[in-house]
Amino acid sequence: MIIDETQQKDNDIVVFRTFRDAITANIVKSKLDAFGIPCFLTEENLSNLYPGASALMNSQVRLHLFQHDVESARQVLSESNLVLQDETVLHCPACHSTNIERDFPRRLSQNTLSALRYIFFGIFSPEKKVYRCANCDFEF
Repeated sequence: MIIDETQQKDNDIVVFRTFRDAITANIVKSKLDAFGIPCFLTEENLSNLYPGASALMNSQVRLHLFQHDVESARQVLSESNLVLQDETVLHCPACHSTNIERDFPRRLSQNTLSALRYIFFGIFSPEKKVYRCANCDFEF
């Protein structure tokens, strides 16, 4: 069986990226695994044994994959935001904005007595957090 030289180069395993810590490397590896791109890590254990010393020992976690998967891995990792389905995204009931934050009700900060009560006794009677629209300040 004769293997073409270009086919041989496509099946070569290359170092795709290096990382300082194993956590970031495992996150990237998990994303590539989820998209069906086979890959593996090396020097991961050394990084876990001596965290923060990767610069001194010149041991970084390396992510390896096949040469023919390099371009698809770049495309997968270039996607910075995941698109969520509309039913999972929280919308403001007043203005239908998705710019929502979760915080304590504003009424606490408007009333000085309520604010003092919260500061001194908030541990014993904590207020529930509410959602607030950052665009129209509507609380729900």
